[in-house]
Amino acid sequence: MTRSPLELTRAQILAFRRHVGALDERLPPGARSLRQAAWAGLQDSMPRAALLSIHARVEGAHPEIWADRSLVQVWGPRFSVYVVPARDHAIFTLGRHPDDARGRKRAVDRAARAHAILAGRRITDREVGQGNAIRYGTTTGTLLIRWEGARAPLVWSVPQPEIDPLEARLELVRRYLHVFGPTTRESFARWAGLGAQEAAVAFEALAAPALLPVRMPIGDGWILASDEPVLRAAPRTPAAARLLPSGDAYWLLQGADRELLVPDARRRGKLWTPRVWPGAVLIAGEIAGTWRRAQAKLTIDPWRRFSRAERAAVEAEAQSLPLPGIEGAISVGWMA
Repeated sequence: MTRSPLELTRAQILAFRRHVGALDERLPPGARSLRQAAWAGLQDSMPRAALLSIHARVEGAHPEIWADRSLVQVWGPRFSVYVVPARDHAIFTLGRHPDDARGRKRAVDRAARAHAILAGRRITDREVGQGNAIRYGTTTGTLLIRWEGARAPLVWSVPQPEIDPLEARLELVRRYLHVFGPTTRESFARWAGLGAQEAAVAFEALAAPALLPVRMPIGDGWILASDEPVLRAAPRTPAAARLLPSGDAYWLLQGADRELLVPDARRRGKLWTPRVWPGAVLIAGEIAGTWRRAQAKLTIDPWRRFSRAERAAVEAEAQSLPLPGIEGAISVGWMA
């Protein structure tokens, strides 16, 4: 008997995503919390965005927390720079290894060329050569990077992960469903940078009873069966304020998923801009504005009138940001 889709409201979905994303209440310091915060990876294409994503989720974040020994950097989904749990790096790399013979050969060849030049060293990707094509080799799971932002990333070799590429991809799907769910295989394909067929194979390999169908205000989708109790649970009290960086997992969305998070089309255009995205201001569980930074000054662009308490919460959050290289207090300016 086929189960009818579980009907979910926008409020239920956003409350679930905030909860699994540790945005309602910060996690205690430690490697376990860092792994949970980076469960679906933390995009770091904007220098130190991952640091600010960690700060929004884990207590006691400091400027070098992104370089904790429990974390590593990789060219992850869509070959963007990501901070991921060190023990799970194969999920974000080998899990995207191409299914077709041509794509696999390209990845293996690029990695082999890199290993021959690296020869056990840590050198920049420019010294390795190949241009951006070296990133194809990352899907073998044998290349790690460290990118400071201003300079070319360092690259080095690691042993071949002892996990089958399909198993790694299935775990990547599970993590995407847990952090971004409810969702669709099309959304997963866009996020991961995979072809539609590759994403479809992974979803079909999971299938029932691991997945449950749901109906959202934006259409049908899927959740992990294990997440159903959390989705049905009463919502938790949201944090007063969080400042989420450009590309944070909470709003790293495409298409109709953006409509669910930000129903007003005019405001969506302010958040997902054609060029460099700003940060997002999360107030009591709703994105209510954007922010940008120039050195030690944050400028907030609110989408509505903030109460005095809301302004105070935003300013307190801003002043707690563990920004590297900043001396003195962080100041906050308001556009309205």
